Amino acid sequence: MTDLTALTAVRLLEGYRTGAFSPVDATRAALERAERIQPEVNAFVRITAERALEQAAASAERWRRGEPAGLLDGVPVTVKDILLMRGEPTLKGSKTISEKGSWDEDAPSVARLRAHGAVFLGKTTTPEFGWKGVTDSPLTGVTRHPHDPTRTAGGSSGGAAAAVALGAGPLALGTDGGGSVRIPAAFCGIFALKPTYGRVPLYPASAFGTLAHVGPMTRDAADAALLMDVIGVPDSRDWSALGPPPGSFAAGLSGGVHGLRVAYSPSLGGQVAVRPAVASAVRRAVERLAGLGAYVEETDPDFADPVEAFHTLWFSGAARVVQHLGPHQRELLDPGLREICGLGARYSALDYLAAVDVRMELGRRMGRFHDSYDLLVTPTLPLTAFEAGAEVPKGSGHRRWTGWTPFTYPFNMTQQPAATVPVGRDGDGLPVGLQIVAARHRDELVLRAAHALMSDGS
Repeated sequence: MTDLTALTAVRLLEGYRTGAFSPVDATRAALERAERIQPEVNAFVRITAERALEQAAASAERWRRGEPAGLLDGVPVTVKDILLMRGEPTLKGSKTISEKGSWDEDAPSVARLRAHGAVFLGKTTTPEFGWKGVTDSPLTGVTRHPHDPTRTAGGSSGGAAAAVALGAGPLALGTDGGGSVRIPAAFCGIFALKPTYGRVPLYPASAFGTLAHVGPMTRDAADAALLMDVIGVPDSRDWSALGPPPGSFAAGLSGGVHGLRVAYSPSLGGQVAVRPAVASAVRRAVERLAGLGAYVEETDPDFADPVEAFHTLWFSGAARVVQHLGPHQRELLDPGLREICGLGARYSALDYLAAVDVRMELGRRMGRFHDSYDLLVTPTLPLTAFEAGAEVPKGSGHRRWTGWTPFTYPFNMTQQPAATVPVGRDGDGLPVGLQIVAARHRDELVLRAAHALMSDGS
């Protein structure tokens, strides 16, 4: 018997076409897995089993007639509980949001999935308003690592990452304002892409402004490319959405990396202390890229850590999120979120604009960097998953989650496409991720390089 929870979306669709199994079979298997993992891992805010089976039955009938609705007809998917999904409350990990209401609108990416016949398994967990790089909230508690429940799944799309890693749907929608699809994907051993800002439209607009992206979380780059073909199109509700993509992301996967100019930066010029097991796994993967024909040079982008500017932008956004809350409601917030909101409310407009200046200079430097290099490769994170329920690793000396994510948030500031690829495990068996970054609007190049690396059998 084929384990349907182990199949990618691409392979599920092949099975639907041949009649080897149906969307109902795949959905039942994914729902059973979701129910099984939920008590220990806590990946879901809610599992919508009855509705999912209705959608799967309708999809099975379309496949029986030879008339699939779109590119993902019958494929089980999950949606992070930051994004609107029609018929379900979007609570964003917060006790300050009421479940009451009509909930009658889909976010653009969710609407596209619905139009293409995807089956919605449920909503996945997030820290409150997606504010940090791990997933725990006053509303849903702690989301745990799929392979070691004593450790964190990462965040803020931690539920999505754990669900994909454990077979509760091959596709997930996450959001990324400072690393929030890449961090948990790297911790959990799956693939994730933060697209170029605006490539996947976002509505309602994020209070974190143009730092916030929507991205696919999948087992491999081929599934992510397929998902991008569905969600990476304009929506009139997003004033900053890009125009139509130049071509199919899935069709562009086959070019390989031969002849690409790859800059390998193991520590951003010595600014980041990377654990030896992580550094070794990433270096081995970079050597594989060279073996596939890429021109690899060990070099660093020329920028200092922009964390203070990022904090100004991020904390200000958080303050804006809770601005409407009264004193009683603020007492319901995650204490860490309440703290950064207090900091953010004290920044002036000039402080904010000074941070924007840092951001623009960083973008200029990276634009020039990509005149010389097609891709930048770094570790996704300098460490593997640490203890669950903590914002920072015990004994690390870090105050905030940004202390251990120095490779991710800079590329939210520059709006560049950046993906994480699983490239091995450390001595404790915990996954290690490698980050691939390209110039703005070169999402297809990131996906192509990731696909080549993940398809390489060496």
